[in-house]
Amino acid sequence: MQKIKPWLWFKDEAEEAALFYVSIFKNARITSMSRYGDEGPGPAGSVMVATFELDGVAFMALNGGSPGEYSSAFYVDCETQAEVDHLWEHLSEGGEPGRCGWLKDRFGVSWNIVPSEFGDLMGSDDAEKTGRMFAAMLQMTKLDMPALLRAYEGK
Repeated sequence: MQKIKPWLWFKDEAEEAALFYVSIFKNARITSMSRYGDEGPGPAGSVMVATFELDGVAFMALNGGSPGEYSSAFYVDCETQAEVDHLWEHLSEGGEPGRCGWLKDRFGVSWNIVPSEFGDLMGSDDAEKTGRMFAAMLQMTKLDMPALLRAYEGK
């Protein structure tokens, strides 16, 4: 598994961009498309995140909804909460913490620090559980997997 993945931020073109990039490269494929639920912030049913591979390199594309703004960032898939905490502490030093696991480091580079388990659970077919967890995530800066699990389980 590729630990650090390029993260592409779009207003609402993530699906279109992923399909376009995959159509260009011979060794390419869409690996998943997650969609917004009723809790938003995008329109219910629209693509939230498209993941794809180009010649063995994993990419993630987000429909972030920022008008007229495109940026790239790095997504870090963390195995443990301790790894999330460590990376968050060091990358945010002198930088700017954001919401939902996002931060800008002191050089202005954007990072999304995410526990692997969060992504796994967001792929669940249980819309009620994923909706609760997503709503909890929207209230966080650094992601707290134990709290996200409690929301997922409805506790």
